[in-house]
Amino acid sequence: MRFGVIVFPGSNCDHDAFYAVGTNLGQPVEYIWHDSSTLGSVDAVILPGGFAYGDYLRCGAIAKFSPVMKAVRQFASDGGLVLGVCNGFQILVEAGLLPGALIRNRGLKFICREVRLTVETTNSPFTSAARKGQTLRMPIAHGEGCYFADERTLDELEAEDRIAFRYDGNPNGSLRDIAGILSRERNVMGMMPHPERATEPLMGSSDGLTVFQSMLGAAVRA
Repeated sequence: MRFGVIVFPGSNCDHDAFYAVGTNLGQPVEYIWHDSSTLGSVDAVILPGGFAYGDYLRCGAIAKFSPVMKAVRQFASDGGLVLGVCNGFQILVEAGLLPGALIRNRGLKFICREVRLTVETTNSPFTSAARKGQTLRMPIAHGEGCYFADERTLDELEAEDRIAFRYDGNPNGSLRDIAGILSRERNVMGMMPHPERATEPLMGSSDGLTVFQSMLGAAVRA
């Protein structure tokens, strides 16, 4: 399975994602520059964390206009797996690939620490290797990670089993403790915690591998 890691000006977790997939998952992986008009022959795309374009306008608001995002939209429309982590989640929301918005944390402070997540669904290519109700430990590092949406959207996410993860002890004020959500087609997922920073014991947790192993399993089954 070949992964592509999108690199925007300001990305700072692209190398983390590359290492997690290439070294700890043992799968082929390549970088894809933001001004590329194609994704090449990848089977899955990762939009990493960081501060794309410095977050100068609004997190993800400029990155959504990058040439590569047209290719990402088409890739997702064709059923390709797209994972957005932290800033990548913000970009997916701004690009309309996921509903809702990410706003300033409750308390208006940047938060960087390990959190506990509860797996809400295993019915997705990103969580199938987990158990429903399983607790995973991963770090967060964000200032605008509070998930917000109107009540109708929140109800739809719950009714359609599209909440992938919830926080166990909400660190940022996200509505309904949401830490990660799925697209209606279930092939796009955005999450604020960093699975790529939890892929080996030296990092303090290897629970993040669950996300990447799920993606690998989905590709094998396909």
